[in-house]
Amino acid sequence: MNHPKPQRTLLQRWRGAWRRWSLWTALVLLVVSMLATMVWLAGRYEASQVQTRLERDTADAVSDIRTALTRNLQSLQALPADLPGQLAWEVEASELLRNRREIVRIEWRDSNLRMRTHVQSPYRPVAWDVRLRDSSQSELTIACTNARRLGSPAYSSSYFQPHGDGLGSEMMELCVPLTAGGRTTGFLVATYALQDILINLVAHNLTRSQEASFTEPDGTRLAVMGAARRGSRMFTATHLLDLPGGTLVLRMDGWHTAPSLFPNVLTALVTAMSIALVTVMVVLVRDNRRRLRAERDLADALAFRKAMEDSLVTGLRARDLEGRITYVNPAFCEMVGFTPPELLGISVSAPYWPPERVEEYQQRQAIRFAGYMPPREGFESEFMRKDGTRFPVLIIEAPLINAQGQHTGWMSAFLDISEQRRVEELSRASQERLQATARLATVGEMASLLSHELNQPLAAISSYANGSLNLLEQHATPAPAPALPGTTPAPDALDDVRMAMRQIARQAERAGRVIKSVHDFVRRRDQAREAVSAQQLLDAILPLVSLQARKLGVRVHTSVEPGLPPTLCDRTMVEQVLLNLARNAMQAMDDPSVRSRVLDIRARRAASNQHSGWIEFVVTDQGTGIPPDVAARLFTPFFTTRPEGMGLGLSMCRTVIEQHGGFLGFAPNEPRGTVFTFTLPATTP
Repeated sequence: MNHPKPQRTLLQRWRGAWRRWSLWTALVLLVVSMLATMVWLAGRYEASQVQTRLERDTADAVSDIRTALTRNLQSLQALPADLPGQLAWEVEASELLRNRREIVRIEWRDSNLRMRTHVQSPYRPVAWDVRLRDSSQSELTIACTNARRLGSPAYSSSYFQPHGDGLGSEMMELCVPLTAGGRTTGFLVATYALQDILINLVAHNLTRSQEASFTEPDGTRLAVMGAARRGSRMFTATHLLDLPGGTLVLRMDGWHTAPSLFPNVLTALVTAMSIALVTVMVVLVRDNRRRLRAERDLADALAFRKAMEDSLVTGLRARDLEGRITYVNPAFCEMVGFTPPELLGISVSAPYWPPERVEEYQQRQAIRFAGYMPPREGFESEFMRKDGTRFPVLIIEAPLINAQGQHTGWMSAFLDISEQRRVEELSRASQERLQATARLATVGEMASLLSHELNQPLAAISSYANGSLNLLEQHATPAPAPALPGTTPAPDALDDVRMAMRQIARQAERAGRVIKSVHDFVRRRDQAREAVSAQQLLDAILPLVSLQARKLGVRVHTSVEPGLPPTLCDRTMVEQVLLNLARNAMQAMDDPSVRSRVLDIRARRAASNQHSGWIEFVVTDQGTGIPPDVAARLFTPFFTTRPEGMGLGLSMCRTVIEQHGGFLGFAPNEPRGTVFTFTLPATTP
C-alpha cells in the first residue's frame, strides 16, 4: 500500500522538470528566433539600403547624361552654319570636339543629306565607310528623316562601327535640322560613342564596386565600364534614357559583401542589454536625485517668493487672456482694501474702479486685450478703495509668458503715488515762493537796468529839445521894425521844429514802454508779443543810430533778406537790444586807429539746422575787437571797460533774447572788428 506514493512523487517531479525545461526551451527558442529575425531583418535592411543607393546613383547618372546631351545640342545649334564659308564652322566644330570627348564626329550636310564638310575627334581614329553612312538604310539617314518630319533634333538607334585597328564600338547619331524661313536648309550630324559617354559623363561618380553599361531592352550590353572590384553579392538597377527618336537603357551593377552580423549579434545584444540596464539604473538614480533637489529648490523658491511678495510695497496683479484676475499680492489688497477672494476671478468691472470711469477703463482693457501694450515706463490712473476714497496710481504692465514661451496673460505693477503727488505739490509751492523771492531780489537789478535803459531815450529827448531851441533862436526875427500881423518864422524852420517835437514825443513814449516792460517783468506778467517785421525793427532804431553815427563819423548799412517772415517778439525790448548792439559797435570804432568806420546791420533767415524757422540779426563793426580776457566776462552784469558804462547793456540784451527762446553770441570779424548775432522766432504762416 506504500508503493503508489513514491510513484506519484516521481511523476510530479518529472512533470515539474519537463515544465521548467519547456519554459526554458521556449525562452531559448524565442531568443534564437528573435536573433535570427534580427539578423534577417538587418540583412534585408542593408540590402535595401544598397539597392536604394544604387538606384539613386543610376538616376543621377541618367540625369547627368541627359544634361550633357542637352548642353551639347545647344553647342551644336550655336555653330555658325549660316556663314557662306566653311572655315569658321570647322574651327568652331573642332573646338567643340576637343571639349566634348563623347562626340567623335560632326558633319554639316545640306537639305539632301549631301556632305558639305565635317570634322573628326582627334582622340579616337575611326575608319568611316562613306557609302554605308550615305545609304538610305543607315542610322544617320533614319535620324535625319525623323528630324525633318518632327522639325526638331532626333537621335538614332545605336549601331556598331568598326575601327581601323580591327576593333569597333557602338555609336549613336544626333541629327539637328537647320531651318530658315520655315524650310529645312541643312543638317548638323553629331556622332556619339556610347563608351565615351560612359567614360566622360558617368565614370567620375562610380565607385570601385560599381559597373555601368548601356544595354538593349533584351539585356544585350552595348558599352561597359567600371567594376574593378567585385564582391559576393551583386545588386542591379536599370533606368531608361528616353531620347527623341531612340531609347537606351542604363544599367548599373554593384557588388557588396554579405552582412557579417551573425557571429557578433548574440554578444553584442547581451552586452548592449547589460549596458542599457545599468545605464537605465544610473539614469533613474540620477533623475531621482535631481527630482528631489528640484523639489527642494522649488520649495525654497516658493518660500522666498512668498516672503518677497509679503514684503513688497508695490501691488502686483495677474490677469489671463480673458481678463480674469488670477493673482493679487498682499500689497495690492492693502492698497485697494479688498481681500483676495473678493478680487480673484473678476473680469468685467473691478470693484476698485471709480463708477464714473468704468466705461473708460473697460475700453482701455479691451485695447489691451487686442494686443496693444502700453509703454513700459507706465501710465497714471485713478483707483477707489473699499471705503470710497480715491487715490492715484502708476501702472506698469508687461506680457505674462509661461515656461513654454506662450503668452498667457498680463502682469501689472501698481504704485500708490499719493504721497508723491503731495510732495510734488509742496515742491511746486516752494518753487513758486523761491521764484517770488528771487524776483524781489532782482528789483534792485531792475532799477539799475531801468536807469541804464532810460539814459538813451532821455538823452535823445534832451538832444531834440536843445536842437529845437537852437532852431528857434536862429530864426528869431530882429525888432527894428514892427512885425506885421500874421508873420511867422520860415516854413523850413517850423518843419524842423515839428519833426523835433515829434521825435521828443516818440522817445518819451518809448521811455514809458521801457518802464512798463521792466515793471511787467518784476510783476511776472506775460510780456505782450506781436508779429513785427525785421524792417520795422530797423526803421525804429535808425533815427537814434544815425544821430550818433553822424557824431562819430560812422556809415550805417542795413539790409533785410527778401521774403523774410515777421518775427514774434516784444517789440520794445528787441528794439532796445538792437540799439544797444549798434551803439556798442559804433563806440568800438571810436578810435583813431580805425580808418574805415562802417556799421553793418542785417536781417536774414537762420542757416543752421538748430535754428530753422528763426530770424537771425547780425550787427558787424570794424572796431578794435574784443580781447580774450574781456570776452570771457563780456555778459557778466556790472562788468564794463568804459569809465562811464554800467556793465548792464549786454547782460540785459542776452536776458531779453533768451526770454524769447533765442541765442545771443559774438565772433571775431575778419580782418578786424566783431560780429554780434542773435536769433528770434519767426511767425508760422
